[in-house]
Amino acid sequence: MSATSKPRYQQLKDRIIGQISDGELRPGDRVSSENQLAHSSKVSRMTANRALRELTDEGYVERIAGRGTFVLDRRASSHVRDVQNIADEIARRGHQHSCRVLRATRRRARGELASALDTPPGASIYHLQLVHFENSVPIQVEDRDVVASFAPACLEQDFSRITPSAYLTSICPLQEAEQVVRAELPRPEVRDWLQMKSQEPVLVVLRRTWARGRPVSFARLQHPGSRYELSGHYRPNESEFAQATDVVQLEALSK
Repeated sequence: MSATSKPRYQQLKDRIIGQISDGELRPGDRVSSENQLAHSSKVSRMTANRALRELTDEGYVERIAGRGTFVLDRRASSHVRDVQNIADEIARRGHQHSCRVLRATRRRARGELASALDTPPGASIYHLQLVHFENSVPIQVEDRDVVASFAPACLEQDFSRITPSAYLTSICPLQEAEQVVRAELPRPEVRDWLQMKSQEPVLVVLRRTWARGRPVSFARLQHPGSRYELSGHYRPNESEFAQATDVVQLEALSK
């Protein structure tokens, strides 16, 4: 359908969405009122009302009584203490997940990685490297090592269709996980994969997961700092946090 054949309210919506996507309207900015939109776009107030109402329902803007309409922050968000499948996170936001597989190979466990995965040095592990996209925009680079004996068919999977997290969970439910979160400057290839600006930091999640009573996976998840955030809510004494020695070990693995 061409732009001119679209209903007037849809044309108005598309124009505002374009202004948000281009950065002309940023999170927190005030959007023109119904009367202003009706006047500037030469549409009825009813048409302007429908455009703003649908933009509100779709999460682009927030309408506050007595104050006006404001652009919402639509950055990707994940709970800081949850271990979630990124495809599910994206689907819950009403967006489309896709993935590009950069590497799926077998290698030998060495040093800190062998220790973190509680596997003998030289044991087989699978190394996966992927870029995850949200509505065709890169949102995460996933580097993951998996104990081969836990997932012997790992390299036979089509990870452009199923995420490593979903595949591993299908083998055996997750029992335990620990995470370290920090910001750092990415390597040049990661910056390119994530289409980031120079000097923009990545938000890094180091994640080790357990199943069948042992660690089976270690992942380094990198996200563009400007397009991803972690949030959380917890009650003290609800559960135990990772010990300090575990945090040190995970940080050593990232170097």
